[in-house]
Amino acid sequence: MIQIDALAKVSAMREGGQKLGVILQDLLSFSQVGVTLLDIDARADRLIQEAGGTASFKTVRGYRWATCLCVNEVVVHGVPTQYKLQNGDVFTIDIGMLYKGFHTDTAWTKIIENDELRIKNYEEKNKFLDVGKTALWKAIGQARIGNHVGHISKAIEEGVVGAGYSIVKSLVGHGVGSKLHEDPQIPGFLRGKTSDTPKLEAGMTIAIEVIYAQGSGEVSYDHLDGWTVATRDHSLTAVFEHTVATQASGPLVLTKVD
Repeated sequence: MIQIDALAKVSAMREGGQKLGVILQDLLSFSQVGVTLLDIDARADRLIQEAGGTASFKTVRGYRWATCLCVNEVVVHGVPTQYKLQNGDVFTIDIGMLYKGFHTDTAWTKIIENDELRIKNYEEKNKFLDVGKTALWKAIGQARIGNHVGHISKAIEEGVVGAGYSIVKSLVGHGVGSKLHEDPQIPGFLRGKTSDTPKLEAGMTIAIEVIYAQGSGEVSYDHLDGWTVATRDHSLTAVFEHTVATQASGPLVLTKVD
């Protein structure tokens, strides 16, 4: 039986997560050709405050932005700048919100499109993103009581690698709750045996992330801002992420907009 405090946590996170999901959808629509990354971050910060929350990422020591915004070869932790989005950019918004004492975390990738201009390799880019979305939903389907973290990892790996792409193995999903990053880690690939990975129990709240690349998946940490992580071979990347709670009725996606 789930304890009352765990039920209260999931309830608060569901409320905050749905608010965050709405904010993410707004930001994805707002992200068009010519819009700067700083414009998107400022909008995110305002929307989070209007929703009664605090930007989770601003609680990370030394980080002063509400979002991580990643363009093309940037995998994660992209710092908002004056860069203007261009037609054909593969663009990821990663965002978290602290609400009623609990964090939720979500991310999504889109292709920046101008209806008047043709995008080079559009079909290839679109297929690349479809693979990540499908892998995320299959992984979420494994977030069931009695399963192990390895079931989630295996679903991500099979979906991504099976399509000919690479998992970024140095970056992982994670538990989330009163802290933005908690145990257990949730890799996008299976380490050893499924049974040797942490078991999923009732009331757990986890951020499942599909973090992958068209190329090798090897990354570089040598950007001057001290945060940005990009692919070493400059290949395109994408991230799809939802915060999920494990319940007797099955996985509950907390950051999905109803």
